[in-house]
Amino acid sequence: MAGRLRDLSVRAGTAVLLGLVVLGSLFFGGVLGLAAVIAVVATLATMEFYALTRRESRLPSELIGLAAVAAMPFAAAGWGALGLTAVVGILVISAFFWHVMIRQVRLYDTGVTLFGAVYVGFTLAHVVLVRELDQGMWLAFVMIASIWANDSFAYIAGSTIGKHRMAPRISPKKSWEGFAAGTLATTGVWIAANALPGIDLPLGWRIAIGAAASLAAAIGDLSESRIKREVGVKDSGTLLPGHGGYLDRFDSFIMVSIVTYYMLFAAGVR
Repeated sequence: MAGRLRDLSVRAGTAVLLGLVVLGSLFFGGVLGLAAVIAVVATLATMEFYALTRRESRLPSELIGLAAVAAMPFAAAGWGALGLTAVVGILVISAFFWHVMIRQVRLYDTGVTLFGAVYVGFTLAHVVLVRELDQGMWLAFVMIASIWANDSFAYIAGSTIGKHRMAPRISPKKSWEGFAAGTLATTGVWIAANALPGIDLPLGWRIAIGAAASLAAAIGDLSESRIKREVGVKDSGTLLPGHGGYLDRFDSFIMVSIVTYYMLFAAGVR
């Protein structure tokens, strides 16, 4: 019991510290401060992804992939979606130049290079794009709060009343009860969003965004679990006490950030 409480306190402490860094950059760092934090997180998470693929004898070009990942949030901060797309274009050209020049490289190596950078860097850069929207600071805050609410309530419900497993061969502890609780929590956060300054989204859109974000969080979690199971590891890394690696901690952000951005765009937020 004492060991479990100690583990929970370590996990909570790490989560609080990360939360303070992310929220501090959001509210006090401006768009460039937020871009810097996202760039660090995305780069470290992508490093972990490439390390996982090397266990399967893949040889990604980490220099190309990581350079693109680090540049993506700043491109989004400076030139919006167009800048982000430009970095992806440069990434593709650079990766295939490397593919042509190095005979030992195979197509799956190039594919891993591109996929890792897009899977982590491109998606997380959408946190910056959300920040750049009208009232984006508060919308980004709601998005982040909804992810934390989803993780917390899904964990509590899953560990206490969870009986029906969503994907037992991929993530044995993830349950439909936890998913339902996470969805209610996420949607509840978005329903309350209009209480914040400048946010005026129709109720239907707030419910839709919450439901879509919850589904995206589950897909992000299960996707990363599937990757780890394929290569035979429990955690993506060891940099975050109580959480494993950055990819473990931000797997929900990866999917939720891009889904939230385009849901807000569809709702007419510019």
